[in-house]
Amino acid sequence: MITSGRGKYTVWLQRHHIGDDLVFILSGGERPHIGSVVIAEPRKKPRTVRLHGHYDDIVLQPLAEAACKKYKKKIVVIGGVHIDNATKKEIDVLVENCKRLAKKI
Repeated sequence: MITSGRGKYTVWLQRHHIGDDLVFILSGGERPHIGSVVIAEPRKKPRTVRLHGHYDDIVLQPLAEAACKKYKKKIVVIGGVHIDNATKKEIDVLVENCKRLAKKI
């Protein structure tokens, strides 16, 4: 598991092998949840499922693309992060912390 951030801005990413493929679970904030799913395959455009009212694919897609590029295999990234009544500044902190995770994959 890799982490980024502190306190309620902490996000973490777990990696699981399923045969030759990889599944990553992103979680964090005050109320982790499943908000989106992103599937990435080498040489194909990522596919996204966004659950109603959620925008977690914004941070999941870069994670899926980074993992697919590094490992050159099918990648699924699922999860979500949430802070109650988050301000734009707080959302920006969470997004930045997720970007840091992508660099650590």
